[in-house]
Parts: sequence; structure tokens; C-alpha cells
Amino acid sequence: MTDDANATTVPIASLSREQQTELEAAAFRTLLAHLDERKDVQNIDLMNLAGFCRNCLSKYYVAAAGGAGLSVSYEDARTRVYGMPYAEWKARHQTEATPEQAAAYAAGHEK
Repeated sequence: MTDDANATTVPIASLSREQQTELEAAAFRTLLAHLDERKDVQNIDLMNLAGFCRNCLSKYYVAAAGGAGLSVSYEDARTRVYGMPYAEWKARHQTEATPEQAAAYAAGHEK
């Protein structure tokens, strides 16, 4: 991440809705790129630490499409988030949860 020394600092509240959307989209793409670089971080790790995972991002994507009057399938959204079909990502990168990971997940989702 770099700061442009020539960039003008502006309050977020002064950005147009279009500018906000462009920045949010860029942040989302950066998050996806980061997750793609960190395939070693399992979804259960994300859930245990942050309360969301790649599958959650896929669901948010589907919901955002619905809010825009579009229909995007969950599988298409997962392909966007994972960078490949989910079944392929799972076969290549997903590991079995350790007993500690499973216990932490269960403790955090006891409701």
C-alpha cells in the first residue's frame, strides 16, 4: 500500500456517491487479491478471528447484486471471490479443521 505524495486529502463525506463506490470497489478488489495471495488462511481461521469468511463475502456479493436488481448465483459469486470454482479451490487449498479450530468455531457460534 502506498500513499501518493501528490494526492489531495479530502474528507470522505465530501466524496460523491460515484467516487465512494469506486473507492469501495477498489478496496474490495484489493481484499480479494490479498485473500488470493493468502490461500494458507483457511475460512475457519477467518470465521474464528473476524466472524466472516470467503463464503460470507460471496453471500454479500449476491445480496449486493439483488439490491441492484440483478440476479447473480451464489456459485458465480464464489468463483469471483475464490478466483476459481469453489470445488476446485477446496480441492487445492482447503485443509481439514484442527480440533482447536473446530472448538473455537463452536464456542464462537453457540447461539
